[in-house]
Amino acid sequence: MTQRIVVVISGSGSNLQAIIDACAAGPFPGQVVGVLSNKADAFGLTRARNAGIEAVAVVPESGEARADYDRRLAAEVEQMQADLVVLAGYMRILSPGFVQQFQGKMVNIHPSLLPRYPGLNTHQRALDNGDREHGCSVHFVTEELDGGPVILQAKVPVFEDDSESTLAERVHTQEHRIYPLVVKWYCEGRLSMSDNQACLDGTALPLQGYASEE
Repeated sequence: MTQRIVVVISGSGSNLQAIIDACAAGPFPGQVVGVLSNKADAFGLTRARNAGIEAVAVVPESGEARADYDRRLAAEVEQMQADLVVLAGYMRILSPGFVQQFQGKMVNIHPSLLPRYPGLNTHQRALDNGDREHGCSVHFVTEELDGGPVILQAKVPVFEDDSESTLAERVHTQEHRIYPLVVKWYCEGRLSMSDNQACLDGTALPLQGYASEE
């Protein structure tokens, strides 16, 4: 059975596009059935509509508590009957209730080799620290910010003349490669979370997930 994927975004949705393209290229065991955003002008909503996918802006109301907003967001996810929730550049911190409701079937992509550099400005932090390699991580979402079990990472070199933008572009290329792969694994039933560990084909993955350097 084709798995129903709901993608939650805040911005341009380049990772969303990579997943849409992977589904369209087929055969693919999942289908993006809905895209949600906290910003009405997010370009990712346009990407979704251009692909014939339901796109809904769930805009926070003035003074609305995070938990109340997340209940509205969760209602949209449930209405779309999501088998998998994919966070792709979603810039709000999720409430514990939302995380618990979808735990084990919600993934996120983060632009660093977790557990290094949770949070923001990861590319500049890697440059400031003189790192020789950087990358991105796909992980299950837990209540700890960027702290859920890692599923897959991709590494890129850091060059001496790199700027934040050149390094970010190199990482984005890898994001667009590995995120559709993780979504595919989940939709195939190969990927799960058990006892706060990511498992692939029934085997627990190491701390930094399944390392991919291709």
